[in-house]
Amino acid sequence: MAQKNADKITVSSSDEKTGIQAISHSQTSPMKSGRVKRVESEYKRNGTTCLIASNKISTDQLNAFTLGQTRKEEDYLRHIQDIVASEPEKEHIIICDQLNTHKSESLVRWVAEKIKHTYDLGSKGKTGILKSQKTRMQFLEMESHKIRFLYTPKHCSWMNQVENWFAKLQRMVINKGEFPSVKDLEEKISSFIEYYSNHLAKPMKWKFKGYNYNT
Repeated sequence: MAQKNADKITVSSSDEKTGIQAISHSQTSPMKSGRVKRVESEYKRNGTTCLIASNKISTDQLNAFTLGQTRKEEDYLRHIQDIVASEPEKEHIIICDQLNTHKSESLVRWVAEKIKHTYDLGSKGKTGILKSQKTRMQFLEMESHKIRFLYTPKHCSWMNQVENWFAKLQRMVINKGEFPSVKDLEEKISSFIEYYSNHLAKPMKWKFKGYNYNT
């Protein structure tokens, strides 16, 4: 993206990481010089949490995240509202997969209000923009909107860059941690997000060049 556009537009990559388990092992031995940390195979599940997160493509910093027990359409709507509120003066492009909560009635109504859409939205399941997931998706993707969505093809959510960030979270925090409670798990995730955004974030260099099936 050209710099002049980057100054006016924020592109965010958004998705959910569900069922993150707060696990504690019965016994562990700490890392020592020349020896990795040893973990007893027996463990206890102490609950789960869900992370809804978005990172800015231009910096890899998280510009919004939500931790909680649910990932309903109202949870995702609040998350999108947080993204826009973080930079209200900018246009926003949000990359996400085609999960139904990413094309919800409440999301369409909120976007329509924010862009001052004056036409009738119709009725969910019956008519107009709200009729189906397909019609809602078409509305949310419109290039003329100040807030618009780009949906990855089905079965291709790996193309969404926040998935790469989720892999780092899994490797650097969740796989190595001991979490006696969901609260402890969420606190460690929040601390990692702050540390990552301040010290580790850098724009992703996309190396995948695609395949030429004609050769």
